[in-house]
Amino acid sequence: MTLRLATLSLLVLYPIAWFAPLMRAGLLPIFGLSEISVITGLQSLWASDVALALIVTAFALFAPYLKTIGTALIQWNLLDPRAQPALHVLGKLAMADIFLIALYITLAKGISYATIEVAWGLYLFTGCILASIALGLLTERQRQKAP
Repeated sequence: MTLRLATLSLLVLYPIAWFAPLMRAGLLPIFGLSEISVITGLQSLWASDVALALIVTAFALFAPYLKTIGTALIQWNLLDPRAQPALHVLGKLAMADIFLIALYITLAKGISYATIEVAWGLYLFTGCILASIALGLLTERQRQKAP
């Protein structure tokens, strides 16, 4: 039951993480810093590059959420456990956005006039992704042990 509740809690935590500030960025500290979240980042992408926005939306929003829904359905015996390999693929796709965020922070810090501060939302979002992977693995182990 604990595993099920932890998985269901991710369905609430993901949307919070999407709107939480991932980082604060600005040209110089004296001009103030703008908060950037997954949603504000996607809004900027949709305005400038629709193709990239579609890819990032799929990796940052849909892949982790669908994986979590699939894991919950398996835990509640509403989805065949043979779907587990597909859920693993979704989990790996969801980790791609964490890599991209880390890459952007690294690149921005290399620019001498830019200021980047990591915010609490980045840790929450990363934690959600990692928890989803762990819960998927635990669900698979639990299914293998069941008679």
